[in-house]
Amino acid sequence: MGILFLFPLYGYNLEGKRMGKPDYGLKESFDAIAAVYDGQRRWIIPDFTGFYGAAVRAAASSMENPSILDIGAGTGLLSGFLLDAYPGARITLMDISENMLAVARERLGGRGNVRYVVADYRHADLGGPFDVICSALSIHHLERDEKRVLYRGIFDSLGEGGLFVNADEVAGGTAEEDRQNLAYWDDFLLGGPLGEEEGRVIIRRRETLDRMEKLSVQLAWMREIGFGDVGVVYRNRCFAVFTGKT
Repeated sequence: MGILFLFPLYGYNLEGKRMGKPDYGLKESFDAIAAVYDGQRRWIIPDFTGFYGAAVRAAASSMENPSILDIGAGTGLLSGFLLDAYPGARITLMDISENMLAVARERLGGRGNVRYVVADYRHADLGGPFDVICSALSIHHLERDEKRVLYRGIFDSLGEGGLFVNADEVAGGTAEEDRQNLAYWDDFLLGGPLGEEEGRVIIRRRETLDRMEKLSVQLAWMREIGFGDVGVVYRNRCFAVFTGKT
């Protein structure tokens, strides 16, 4: 769904037991702002074009008309870019917010090769097998164990030779690197067209909602699960695009 995402009442640990995490209360918030959500994206994400462009290039498949699952699809930004690049792709958008997906429907029109699923991807059956599973600016809101469980589910839902592409926020490798990365992002937010007041609102939301994990840790998880050719195709401070294949 984009930079701030929705997740419901409970998560699960690596043993599949419910963790009882409190609801962030975001579903209603994002339902309410869905109509204006896209207008701010370029002023929230540094190098918006480079970031999304890297994700689209990374999702290139050897299949003529690949089947793609976009988890946390939100208003369809990433799916729209993918369809521009690969018009014949069969894309499923999965998101917890009906209003966000309604905006995606408007963006993508009545294409016969696009379907929409209202679901919490942490708990839903992802289906498949898919040629590509992708996500943009969503998974960083999950707790650590939830990320690892999700990566396993993604691996299991990809077909042979399938590709996972995650365009997301990541923590710095050290506390100092993290501080510098966030300072860079703060300067971008406060010095841009959004203005200082709105920029500080976004910073406060980020501090409350984000659960960024180190990129090196996530890459190690993916290798342990069984992904091959794990690597990073884009990095700009907090923002990275990384991939793995089955």
